[in-house]
Amino acid sequence: MKKFLLSSIIVIIGITFIGRLSYLQLFNSSSENVLEDTAIKAIYDYPERGYIYDRNGELMVANQPAYDVMVIPREVKPLDTLEFCGLLGIDKDRFIKKMKKARVYSPRLPSVLVAQLSKEDYARLQEKMRKYEGFYIQKRSLRYYDTPSSASVLGFISEVNERDLRKNENYVAGELTGRTGIEKEYEEILRGRKGIQYIQKDRFNRDIGPYKNGNYDILPEQGKEIHISIDKKLQEYGETLMQGKRGGIVAIEPGSGEILALISGPTYDPSLLVGRKRSKNYTALYYDSIAKPTWNRALSAQPSPGSPFKALNALVGLQEGVIKPSTKFKCYNGFYVGNTKRGCHCGGGTRDMTSGIYKSCNAYFAGTFRKIFEKYTTSDEGMDVWEKHIKSFGLGNYLGYDLPDGRKGLIPDKAYFDRAYGDNRWSSSYFISMAIGQGEVATTPIQLANMTATIANRGYYYTPHVIKKIGNKEITDQKYTVPKYTTIDKEHFEPVIQGMADVYNKGTAKWLRIKDIEIAGKTGTVENFTVIDSVKTQLTDHSVFVAFAPVDNPKIALAVYIEHGYYGARYAGHIASLLIEKYLKGEITRKDLEQRMLERTLEHEYAKPYSGKPFAINEYEW
Repeated sequence: MKKFLLSSIIVIIGITFIGRLSYLQLFNSSSENVLEDTAIKAIYDYPERGYIYDRNGELMVANQPAYDVMVIPREVKPLDTLEFCGLLGIDKDRFIKKMKKARVYSPRLPSVLVAQLSKEDYARLQEKMRKYEGFYIQKRSLRYYDTPSSASVLGFISEVNERDLRKNENYVAGELTGRTGIEKEYEEILRGRKGIQYIQKDRFNRDIGPYKNGNYDILPEQGKEIHISIDKKLQEYGETLMQGKRGGIVAIEPGSGEILALISGPTYDPSLLVGRKRSKNYTALYYDSIAKPTWNRALSAQPSPGSPFKALNALVGLQEGVIKPSTKFKCYNGFYVGNTKRGCHCGGGTRDMTSGIYKSCNAYFAGTFRKIFEKYTTSDEGMDVWEKHIKSFGLGNYLGYDLPDGRKGLIPDKAYFDRAYGDNRWSSSYFISMAIGQGEVATTPIQLANMTATIANRGYYYTPHVIKKIGNKEITDQKYTVPKYTTIDKEHFEPVIQGMADVYNKGTAKWLRIKDIEIAGKTGTVENFTVIDSVKTQLTDHSVFVAFAPVDNPKIALAVYIEHGYYGARYAGHIASLLIEKYLKGEITRKDLEQRMLERTLEHEYAKPYSGKPFAINEYEW
């Protein structure tokens, strides 16, 4: 009996062992667990990222070859560390740190020791690497930028970190991923799929050939090319005009929502964040807390919109029936809130809607704002209606554009003022500054550009976006192709647009007219305050300008915001007119104006030790 029991146990163990081996050989040799076998190593073949072209097919981003020094920790043999570090151009401390990190990641999987060698370094190292077991050189591609501009749109790529590896199992150490801009937003399309070659090793740890005759190898798949809506020449020109200035510019094609230019100043050459100096350059850019070149002002700056906001209050007043285009208000070189007078620079007199817009009369829009709220029994009701109209233009929230950065601005609601003053304890006089685009309201440059495109379209907009084509396929996503309508009836837009056209014909931008181009626009001078030594201090005003052209068949709508740029028609207005001419005509006829904008900077303003507003400037003075 004992013999039989012992024999049975031996047979059962044998069958179990054979069955397990058979399972492993026949059913469990998938590419997912091949690397569990210590006799197999993986060699990754990284594909080229997809190329990026502008709206006209002009190349913006391609690739260039680079080389990484890789290490498989368990295969490393004793070596002359100092000699090896000298060849790699790194110090011993960094070498030790990298080796420890590689062992933590995996003793038997490759990790990057030194990334992104140049072709020259590769040629110097290639023949000598055979002396150092466990190390090898792997080819990869890095970004090559065919433009010194567009960093705010294109973004940059960098090596994946531990968080990326935990979050996405498709990444391996040393791989590159998009960090900002288009590179991040369209990472899955641009990155392609890396190839893997499995190599069998013998008991002496020597390579003996492909595992399973290469049946589980994966070929690399290059990333797809994409075409974006940016006009490369317009983008480069705009960034040139912004040299020495801080602010944001966004230009949109009203009929499609495609972003033609998205400029943040100051900016940087995207090629600075490529290669072995990427980390050093990025640190210098990121920690520049004065100019903030890595901060995307076009999407994230949230100043008050200033006088361009008056156009929206006019539209709300018309929709609510509290004014007509012929409605007049008296301007006493300002308007009164209680016994306090608020100033105005329109010259005073009686204003209708058209002159109120082209003269930028504060009193006209304060009167309109009051009438909107006076129509309703309570301030809560009035605020609900006003907020709904304003937000229908895409303000006060993220627009849904396809870039990963940005802020949503602020269009306050009744809850906002309840928190500040108490329920039913406030009225329109408490925030009358919003009538002229000051006070609590805040917008980003892209929101202002979208607002302008909405007016140009007479009441609707398409979600702003930069993607135009993926491969050869046009974008058909309804998110970008279905219009979003405002709460304002179409009939109310024409008188407001007429007032905006007269801004160029006889108003605050009459000096900026362009021959043969009919433009509608609005200047904005935005008050700028800060706290210095616990005292609220007024600094030099920001310059804001919005415009679209041609008036009857708009091809471009844009917003220009210049920090400390004085008044709207000065820096912002001049830059806007140059960009419109450049886009619609392809050349600049006003060379003197162009030269002034290229030469003049605001660095003297940004360097000032402010102690108050320095001086007043006439609206029409250069």
